Amino acid sequence: MADQVVLDSSALMALLRGEQGAQYVHLALGRSCISTVNIAEVQTKLVGAGLDDDSAWLHIASAGCDTIPFDDNLARMAGSLVRVTKPFGLSLGDRACLALAIDRKATVYTTDRIWKKLDLQIDVELIR
Repeated sequence: MADQVVLDSSALMALLRGEQGAQYVHLALGRSCISTVNIAEVQTKLVGAGLDDDSAWLHIASAGCDTIPFDDNLARMAGSLVRVTKPFGLSLGDRACLALAIDRKATVYTTDRIWKKLDLQIDVELIR
């Protein structure tokens, strides 16, 4: 298993909401990172759930995981992953997370069970 962990937005949401699986994310925080695309997803979910913009952002920041900018390389990788992920209905956010994990040769933490069916040469850990 890779040392670094890439968090899917669902994994960070589980941590922030204290949901099942949060303990696994908490243990990985010192070696975890998340794409800015996935941070935007989490911000969207928190604001949509009623938090004001600043409170939602501070809540995300309190997790303390590294945020990785979605650059040209990651954009190209995520766009190319559509060939493999389209049959599974994965979103751009999903592909951004997977691209980061592939780039970093990292394990990805998610709650999305369908990711275990992907053959992307990375470890996918379901947190619940």
